[in-house]
Amino acid sequence: MEEPGVRQRKKAATGSSHGHETGSDAKSGSAFPKVYVLLAAVLVLALYNFLALVKRPLNQFLGAPTRHLPGVRTNYVPTFTVDEAKQDAVVEAFKVRKLERDAMGDDEYHPISHAGSNLTKAGGIGIPAWVADKLSFERDGNLNTFETTIRVLGGLLSAYHLSGEDPVFLEKAEELGSRILPAFETESGLPLSLINLALREGVPDKDNSGFISTAEASTLQLEFRYLAYLTDEDTYWEKPEKVMAVLRASETPSGLASIFVDSKMGRYQTSSIRLGSRGDSYYEYLLINQTELVYREMYDTAMTGIHTHLVQRGLSGQLLYTAELNPQRTQNGEIGWRLVPKQDHLVCFLGGSLMLGATTSGALVHNVSIPPRTDELTEQGERDWLTGVELINTCMATHDTQTGLAPEIAHFRILGDGVDNSVAPADWYIKGARPNAPPPFDARYILRPETVESIFIAFRLTGDPKYRDYGWAIFQAIEKHCRIPTGGYASVINVDQVPVEYDDKMETFLMSETLKYLYLLFADSSVLPLNEYVFNTEGHPLPVFNPTIRTGFS
Repeated sequence: MEEPGVRQRKKAATGSSHGHETGSDAKSGSAFPKVYVLLAAVLVLALYNFLALVKRPLNQFLGAPTRHLPGVRTNYVPTFTVDEAKQDAVVEAFKVRKLERDAMGDDEYHPISHAGSNLTKAGGIGIPAWVADKLSFERDGNLNTFETTIRVLGGLLSAYHLSGEDPVFLEKAEELGSRILPAFETESGLPLSLINLALREGVPDKDNSGFISTAEASTLQLEFRYLAYLTDEDTYWEKPEKVMAVLRASETPSGLASIFVDSKMGRYQTSSIRLGSRGDSYYEYLLINQTELVYREMYDTAMTGIHTHLVQRGLSGQLLYTAELNPQRTQNGEIGWRLVPKQDHLVCFLGGSLMLGATTSGALVHNVSIPPRTDELTEQGERDWLTGVELINTCMATHDTQTGLAPEIAHFRILGDGVDNSVAPADWYIKGARPNAPPPFDARYILRPETVESIFIAFRLTGDPKYRDYGWAIFQAIEKHCRIPTGGYASVINVDQVPVEYDDKMETFLMSETLKYLYLLFADSSVLPLNEYVFNTEGHPLPVFNPTIRTGFS
């Protein structure tokens, strides 16, 4: 894949100037050999670089005044006590009693028709299901390798830990893991998009010409690593780790990944570069695997690439967002890249992820303050923190709709976009939305969790009650516009239409992520602390552990 030819925008300098004066009385006349002048210059330069390197830790040690991060309030006292009233309201939302009657063991629930459905004709694999007696993986149908791993395998492993290590969950997890492994049996070692659990065979996705999405290929390590740790079976570690070695070898200097990979050649395909669908969790899992130096390097490079090529600002309110890069043929037949001001709701995971990365990968000290101080973060950490804060603000701005719910996709205004100012707001809009016209697909809200996930992380890292206010506003909008009176929640077809029209489907991530993160937002900080747990991309908490195997690539 060619490196995107995007002009880097000029950026304001961060941090203070390092223009030191040496105060030397040395003179370079004939009585003083020039070699000593040169030597003195080298020593001064070395001292300058050393001081620049240690400036922040040294200031902290000497008690020098520290700078608060811009955008972080200083006039509040961080508090992490439980908000019982709001937490109880979220607990009530979990109690979809008719789901058990109408769809127990099915993969999906339809709250309006009171029915369940499965992902294959062979039957369900019980994504929200009971386990001990009826959960079966003997399903002769093609299931998505990625979804099955993050939802079912991740859920079983999380249940094993949180249940006090009930062996039934580990037994089922190991059985499922062994059935998924054949998906990795390709020429390159990259997994096929689909897996037949009964036949134990990987299946290519014909809809994508046999290519696999980058997010799906690279978001399997956490679950299989933990399974390897619990079972002492190295193969569960080695096969998913080879995926990252292959992607590392195909990496561009920017660290950005296109959204499709060739499973035969093990190379990125010329396709869109974005942080939304088919790209999102690749970046998320680079942060989760920070115990390995190679992952930290990949993460740091990718975050710099995001800031260099994708981070943009809206016209009117200067909302910070991440754009997409789409390949296109130039007149001379070469591949060029077009920047598109489009941000999926899925991208809203990035705000919290950047803030978390700033306090880990971007930290100068082991235990960062709440909220962090400038002298505790590297320049990259400070950059990522501020971008994360602004991205959350932008994601909250997309909730400024008739329902208070955010659309599936938001577009941002750019100069010369030709958008009718009487139809589109000054900063962001839903592409294709017109008064008295059928709503575009972009206008849907399908109960997605990404914004509340970032809000939860931001609250844990700052203690700022405004994040609880954000989460409560979103929860109230869900209760008002998505709740079905007879039980359950449905997707909304148009977030800018009241009363709403429903799509008869309750996505599984409502319970595994959206409501879970809202519950944790109103819990006290001792519940699943971020320094002891990581959340897989489906919201299943897994304990931080010290692996007994090391990554075999660099």
